[in-house]
Amino acid sequence: MESQLPLALSIGAVTFVLGMIWGGPFIEILHLLKIGKQIRPELQDSSHINKVGTPTMGGIMIIVPAILFSLALNLSRIVEEGSGRSILLPLFVLIGFALLGLIDDWAGIQTSRGNLGEGLSGKVKFAFQIILALFASTVMSHFEFSFANSLTLPLLQVTVSVNPVIFVVISTFIIVASSNATNLTDGLDGLAGIITASAYTAYGVIAVLQNQIFVAELCFVVVGACFAFLWYNAHPAQLFMGDTGSLALGATLGAVAVMSGQWLLLPIIAIVPVVEILSVIIQVASAKITRRFYGVDWRPFLRTPIHHHFELLGWSEMRIVQRFWLIAILSAFVGVALALL
Repeated sequence: MESQLPLALSIGAVTFVLGMIWGGPFIEILHLLKIGKQIRPELQDSSHINKVGTPTMGGIMIIVPAILFSLALNLSRIVEEGSGRSILLPLFVLIGFALLGLIDDWAGIQTSRGNLGEGLSGKVKFAFQIILALFASTVMSHFEFSFANSLTLPLLQVTVSVNPVIFVVISTFIIVASSNATNLTDGLDGLAGIITASAYTAYGVIAVLQNQIFVAELCFVVVGACFAFLWYNAHPAQLFMGDTGSLALGATLGAVAVMSGQWLLLPIIAIVPVVEILSVIIQVASAKITRRFYGVDWRPFLRTPIHHHFELLGWSEMRIVQRFWLIAILSAFVGVALALL
């Protein structure tokens, strides 16, 4: 198994190089199809207005190579040896949430063109997220790998069994929450890509330590694809990830965390997306509570997700991304360290 690690790392590097090569033509195709980003009304008075029309659905640059390389690495093992089947679960999550994000992105584009009354509603999107996550979690609870229905306690290095029903509920929550948290993080040039790459690197290392080489390969391939995407998404972005990428990458990260048994480390390893989604929850809850009990609309943040709060404080986009990236790298280090202790 250990001999496969150099191959996984090499494939990640190859994914990056190939992504850089085909990324340019891919962006031109999106331009020709007029698949451009639309800006939320509350951001149209800011610097984000300059981003209108920038090609979106860039998550395809990450999702497609991740699927193709993962299948190429493992298909023969699955068919001939019966090994490597565990990779099918995160791939299912990746594909399922990518298709959901693709539909949502396309619906939003059509709405902006005046071809549809509404885009994909939040309730419908959330319902499909739960269905996909619930199916994946149920299958995971029956998977024959060492960390199914289990939880590893950091520092203690003790693995405890979890009731299958409870495991399914928790796993579904983690996958859906991780998907939405990553989606909320995707709001500044380069932010979601670098944060996601850092988290996948951490769980790739953890998977290697657990001898889950198939999962590690997927993680490193995703990292390579994220770096290729970042080549075009760095400020000023030529391409945006869209829900196609953010929903899928976040959900798959949640699935990988559960498969590792180290899902208690996910809030540390993915601390930036966690803070992003918490800021939205706190903002909405504060407004509702103060309106109901005090008759005022009090909000602790200038705007959420929290990266917009720092924008309104006067921080530049690059400054926010760089500092969030530093936090993400350090939190990934801490997460891996806790997995080792």
